[in-house]
Amino acid sequence: MSVRTASLRVVRWLLAILIVLLLLPYLLVPIYLVVDPVSTLMLGRWLTGARVERVWVPLREMAPPLPLAVIAAEDGQFCRHHGVDARGLREAIEEVEDLSELSELRGGSTITQQTAKNLFLWPARSLVRKALELPLALWIDLVMPKRRIMEIYLNIAEWGPNGQFGAEAGARFAFGKSARDVRAPEAALLAAILPSPKRRSARQPSPSVRRLAAIYAARAGHLGPFAQCLRQRS
Repeated sequence: MSVRTASLRVVRWLLAILIVLLLLPYLLVPIYLVVDPVSTLMLGRWLTGARVERVWVPLREMAPPLPLAVIAAEDGQFCRHHGVDARGLREAIEEVEDLSELSELRGGSTITQQTAKNLFLWPARSLVRKALELPLALWIDLVMPKRRIMEIYLNIAEWGPNGQFGAEAGARFAFGKSARDVRAPEAALLAAILPSPKRRSARQPSPSVRRLAAIYAARAGHLGPFAQCLRQRS
């Protein structure tokens, strides 16, 4: 076998592996309709022997203020868009002055996009990750009902400084109670720390976290039709 032939074979294998890796998330999404998934960050911590605490709680058993507070904090149009909030993304891009800052966008990121990132991608911001995240979010929204997307997000989001994942672990760490029992002010505090649970604390909230929580609690109280998609159908 010539060197050229061997090199071409290696390239073909690498391309095949790349295609499989790109397609795998799209194949897993329908499975996650019935299988409760873990995040890539959780998998990474398990592989390195780091602590992971997560107890899955169905959305129907969580305190109702919790998903409402998260919508108020993270994605007010969650029930209306199809995985990507085109208007919010456009407005966020218009605020960026330098192309290199596009990877830092957060304002245009929906709960569905964050779910895609947590399930299949990596936390560091980059244009590559954003390019992979957007079509995945559209696919997730097409395949999954909104209730399931929210349920997965609330159960895989990092919610504490030392391997606490999901609302149950986050609520127990912050308040010593289950996600089933949190009250509206506590739900708002949990929503306020979601962007950075290692720097922000619902257990010992700073004045800025308390201010954010008050804003989110007020928004959640007026969501009304903006949260219709979370209602459980009989």
